[in-house]
Amino acid sequence: MPLHGFGTNPGDLDAFLFAPAHLPQNAPLVVVLHGCTQTASAYDQGSGWSALADRFGFAVLFPQQRRANNPNLCFNWFSPADTRAGAGETESIRQMACTVIERHALDPARVFVTGLSAGGAMTSAMLATCPDLFAGGAIIAGLPFGVAKSVPEAFDRMRGHGYDSAGLSALVRDAAPSPVRWPSVSIWQGTADTTVAPANAAMLVEQWRAIHGVDLPDQSQSGDRHRYRGWHDSTGRLVLEEYLIPGLGHGTPITSAGPEAFGVPAPYMLEAGISSTYRIAASWEIVPAVAPARPESAASDATPAAAPARHGEAHGFDPGRSINAALRAAGLLRP
Repeated sequence: MPLHGFGTNPGDLDAFLFAPAHLPQNAPLVVVLHGCTQTASAYDQGSGWSALADRFGFAVLFPQQRRANNPNLCFNWFSPADTRAGAGETESIRQMACTVIERHALDPARVFVTGLSAGGAMTSAMLATCPDLFAGGAIIAGLPFGVAKSVPEAFDRMRGHGYDSAGLSALVRDAAPSPVRWPSVSIWQGTADTTVAPANAAMLVEQWRAIHGVDLPDQSQSGDRHRYRGWHDSTGRLVLEEYLIPGLGHGTPITSAGPEAFGVPAPYMLEAGISSTYRIAASWEIVPAVAPARPESAASDATPAAAPARHGEAHGFDPGRSINAALRAAGLLRP
């Protein structure tokens, strides 16, 4: 349902809320940020966040960009005016979250944020500018905070160029007063992504590894479907993790089979044999660590008929080509 009256809304964004019919008090809140050319509802349907929330009892907030702010519906992660503490789009999203927490008696210690692509980059901005608000964040095919201040710089960083790894952590530390505890960060990246280069995942790891003061990963797994690394701090808390998905292009990894099958393949929602939606929620401890078997009716409703799509293609869709076409139409990219 639409969310109204959530504050001054300096970033001029829309907002939608999903809350299960029997939402318990002190339930968690997940803020979900769509990618370029997407809407909140399309991203929700593909990723399955509302379906997951309905089953396990938490609320989901969906900020949505307006075309007047960005012709491609991208969150303006590269605009200093929209990524400062207390200003622009980051402040609008903070106001939405605080309003929902108060109205629905949610747990302020269990607020999380995730997003894809431009939404992933804006997730970085939310974690940097509002670190006291979020217990954790998940960045999917996104970019580090503060690395671009214009459209040309944004394209350069998306290609993995122009980085100064030595200054990455300072960009976060200087964005807002240091919190009592920094949020945990989960990073997801396809190795065949030609829209946001995999080098950005490596830079995200460097940015947040330095913030959390961790060095080498103390947990790792490698298989056909993903390569995983995890970092725990001195208290044993998982503060940083990275999932690399071999052969996956630009999009959110989902699976259309098994107990983790929340969401459906669609543009930017890519069959990967692993559900980023479920794994992220599990790392935040708001769903069971191992997905329980789903009721027969729910499982059949959630399993799409479409054949699995690999290497960044879903239903014949090329995400990189679509983004470039949209940017050219808006005059932001030369032919």
